[in-house]
Amino acid sequence: MIADKPKRVLFVCIGNACRSQMAEGFARTYGADILIAASAGLAPAMRIATDTLKAMAEKNIDLRNQFPKSLRHLGRAEFDLVVNLSGSSIPEDLASRTKVLEWEVDDPVFMKYDQHCEIRDEIERKVMALILDLRQQAAPRLRGQGSGRLEV
Repeated sequence: MIADKPKRVLFVCIGNACRSQMAEGFARTYGADILIAASAGLAPAMRIATDTLKAMAEKNIDLRNQFPKSLRHLGRAEFDLVVNLSGSSIPEDLASRTKVLEWEVDDPVFMKYDQHCEIRDEIERKVMALILDLRQQAAPRLRGQGSGRLEV
């Protein structure tokens, strides 16, 4: 599917070492046709958690070239949607200029590996639902473009 303009989606958690990195990885892998994904942390960690790298590698998603970023690292980038996985409030300046979606997802940073994988799978399901929703929102616009064809 080719959308008018892909939606810019920012995934935010506390350290940008687990949840938001996983969400960004899934979004980039499964939804590149409909969104441009980024991630950041409210208080970025020094590195992505080893269990996050391992858990995502099991899904054939390589995060080794990623790194934790702060919201300031993103500069003046604008987003169509912010997905807050942090369980905390995001800064008002960000919340006031874009739509915010709250996802309640436990932080796996200190969990056992099998629990880390459960969180990974939960995030994968949520990201897939978001991607499907964005595709459904884009479908009526695409049908109205006159091609008579919807590419999926």
